[in-house]
Amino acid sequence: MNIDVQEFRKPCACGRTHEIVVDDMIIEKGAIQRLPHIMKTYYSEYKTIAMLCDDNTYAAVGKLVEELLPNIITIRLNPENLHADEHGVEAAQKQLDKYAGIDFLIAAGSGTIHDITRYHAYEKKLPFLSIPTAASVDGYVSTVAAMTWHGFKKSFTAVSPRFVLADSEIFSKAPLRLTASGVADLLGKFTALCDWRIAHALTGEYICDTVVDMEYKVLKELCDNLDGIRNGDLSAYENLMYGLLLSGIAMQMVGNSRPASGAEHHMSHLWEMSAINEPIDFYHGEKVGVGLCMATAVYKKAEQKLRAGGYQVKDHMELETEFIKANITSPVLQEEILKENTPNLMADITGNMLKEKEADILTILADLPDAETMIGWMKKVHGLTTMQELTLDEALKTTTQRLSPYIRQRLTFMRLLKFYDFYDEITEG
Repeated sequence: MNIDVQEFRKPCACGRTHEIVVDDMIIEKGAIQRLPHIMKTYYSEYKTIAMLCDDNTYAAVGKLVEELLPNIITIRLNPENLHADEHGVEAAQKQLDKYAGIDFLIAAGSGTIHDITRYHAYEKKLPFLSIPTAASVDGYVSTVAAMTWHGFKKSFTAVSPRFVLADSEIFSKAPLRLTASGVADLLGKFTALCDWRIAHALTGEYICDTVVDMEYKVLKELCDNLDGIRNGDLSAYENLMYGLLLSGIAMQMVGNSRPASGAEHHMSHLWEMSAINEPIDFYHGEKVGVGLCMATAVYKKAEQKLRAGGYQVKDHMELETEFIKANITSPVLQEEILKENTPNLMADITGNMLKEKEADILTILADLPDAETMIGWMKKVHGLTTMQELTLDEALKTTTQRLSPYIRQRLTFMRLLKFYDFYDEITEG
C-alpha cells in the first residue's frame, strides 16, 4: 500500500498549497526488504548512517536492518524507563557522540524512539527514515517532537522523516496493547475534529475541509476494521497504519497538530505532566483514549443541554488564574501554564457569539458518536477507557476536565463550555 504524497501537494480547495515534507511512504508485507534499494535510489549521497532503536525494537527489526545495511551504526537504548524526555535525548546523545560524520538517521521503533530521533535530526540538521515497529501513534510523520521536558509537556520543532517504510509483518506482531494505543490515538480525532470545527464556526479560525473529510474517511475505515485488528488480520493492521500516517500528513498539510489534537490530548498532557497526579507510566494513546471517552461524555451531555434550551451564558470568560494556581502547586508548572495562557484565548469571545452559533455547534456535536459507542470500539481491541485503568483516582476527574483546557493555547469546546451555566453540572464526577 503506497500513499501518493503528491496528491496532497496539489492546490487545495481551502486556498492553500499544502507543504508535504515526506518523500514517500510504503505500507506492505515485507516492506523492510526494500531498504537497500530505497537508500541507494533516494539517499545515496549519505555515507554514515546511524539507526536508533531500543533492545525490543532491535529484536523486532534492528537486527534485520543491520543485515540489510552492513555498515550501519546501531544506537541501542535501554527500553526500561525510556521516554521522550530530556533523559531519553541525553541517552541517545551520549552514544551518537561516539561517532564522527553521521549524516543520516534511521528510527526503528515506535513513538518514543521516533520522537528522540526527530529531535536529534532537527538539532543536527540530518534527514531520517522511519521504520515503525508498532501501529501505536499518529506521530510518525509529525514535524514536532512531543516531549515531557523537565516535567512540562512541550512540542519541540523537529523534522518529519523523509521516508516511511512500514512492514506489516513487523508492526502486526507488536503487543496488542501497543496497537490498541494506536487505535485510541486515531479515534481521538473524533473530538479533535469536533473542537476544530467548533472553533472555526465561532471565530473563523482556518480550517481545511479536505483534511477534515480525509480524517473522517480514515475514522470510518478504522471502525469498520476493528474486528480485523482484534483477529490479527494483516490488511486491517495496514489500514490502521495508513490512518495513523494520514493523520500525520494532515498535520503537515495544516502546519500544526490542530487536525489531530484537542480536548482528549489536553487531558493526556495534564496527566503526563504529573501536575495533579502521581506519575503514571502508560502509552500516549492509552491516555488519549481515556481522555477521548471523558471528553465525549461531557460533549454529549452539553449537546443535550443545548437542545433542551433555557440555559444562560456569561458575557465574557476571564482566565481562571486563581483556579490554575490552586490546582497546579508546582511553581515551575504554574508559571509555564500561565505563560501558555497569555493572552487569554477567549478574550474576544462573547456569550452572544455562542448563542448565535448554537445551530452550527449542535450540528457538529451531532456528528460525534456517543461515549458508549467510543468505549465499545476501544474494548474491541482491549483498549483502556477509564481513569482507574490508568491508576488515576476517579476523584481527579472533575479537576482534569476543568483544568486540562489550559494546558495548550488552543480553543476547544471543553474550554468554551466554561461560558455556560450548566458547566458545573456536566463536568462533575
